[in-house]
Amino acid sequence: MTQKRIKTQCCIAGGGPAGMMLGYLLARKGIKVIVLEKWGDFFRDFRGDTIHPSIMNILEELDLLEDFFKLPHEKTYQIGFQMNGEMRILADFKKTKIKHPFIAFVPQWDFLNFIAKQAKKYPNFDLRMETQATGLIKQKGKVIGLRATHKKETLEIQADLVVGADGRSSIIRKKSGLEVKDYGAPMDVLWFRISRKPNDPSQSFGCLEKGRILVMIQRDDYWQAGFVVNKGRVKKIKAQGIRSFRQYVQATAPFLGDRVDEIKSWKQVKSLVVEVNRLKHWSKDGLICIGDAAHAMSPVGGLGINVAIQDAVAAANVLVPAFRKGVPALADLKKIQRRRNFPVKLMQRLQLFLQKRLIGKILKGKGNTQVPLIFKAFQRFSFLKKWPAYIIGIGPRPEHLSDEVR
Repeated sequence: MTQKRIKTQCCIAGGGPAGMMLGYLLARKGIKVIVLEKWGDFFRDFRGDTIHPSIMNILEELDLLEDFFKLPHEKTYQIGFQMNGEMRILADFKKTKIKHPFIAFVPQWDFLNFIAKQAKKYPNFDLRMETQATGLIKQKGKVIGLRATHKKETLEIQADLVVGADGRSSIIRKKSGLEVKDYGAPMDVLWFRISRKPNDPSQSFGCLEKGRILVMIQRDDYWQAGFVVNKGRVKKIKAQGIRSFRQYVQATAPFLGDRVDEIKSWKQVKSLVVEVNRLKHWSKDGLICIGDAAHAMSPVGGLGINVAIQDAVAAANVLVPAFRKGVPALADLKKIQRRRNFPVKLMQRLQLFLQKRLIGKILKGKGNTQVPLIFKAFQRFSFLKKWPAYIIGIGPRPEHLSDEVR
């Protein structure tokens, strides 16, 4: 293999929402940045595709919102679930004073291509596809770059700052030696596609039945469906065969009974191992992790993209002035974690609460499947639906671009 040496100000491992957004924000302020994405394109089905109102606010601050809305998308104004055959609304964005009172469902590959297109307008932005980080370069305990591979070429990229944004299986996090605390999750998810018909429910929702949960994300002419199972049960379900899986799906969402045969083999079903964890310290000299690399989120509430992009904005607000003064110091990197610790911890605790008190109990099939009292309150007092909508849509301590970054 040939070897190549490169030098830049910032090298970001991972071309997901956090990495691409941070790369774009730095590049537009004149900072030389390289983003590494291990795949040849952004097309990976069954990735999170929820663009929350808080992200739309950020896109508006960047004058990108009008162009963003030109992407194919579906607007969801309410979040609900079906239990015991009855549809119930949990969150209603229309009852809030949020500027953009809906969640936009946009295929993640479209969103990432959109951000990449904007970033490529700046000559100091370098996106390298099919390039995977493999290790860190250190000098006297400080991270001064990373190693990567591209086809038959090895790269040594020297950088003033390395950012790990390479997801929950982060190579950067692993090589850094940063301590991870795992909080566990009672479930995993089997994702698949199934066609959608005109008389189907109009918006995304969840089906909750004793021992079974099915998440239905509306994608115009098809459903992106997630069958939630007890942790460690995926192998057992697969061993029972695809026909048995189709029966599980039909029993949970009977309206899909006329088309479950579309699921012909396990090749059409992707397993997602659910994790909830968090780094004790996100950074060390010359390195910081953001997004899932710093704190893996549960899929509950579709909060992962929202939190990741908020991380990117918070990071840019600190890093842009730091780079203009020279090289970001460890004290600068710690500021980013201090800013983001509270919202990340709060949202993870909320996810863990719902996993333990609702999802875990339903999947174990304990007792009668009853609507939790707090959900009953949302049904009886309609005005309460604005609070879960705000928590999901905006969240605690939402980020905005600083004047220097804007």
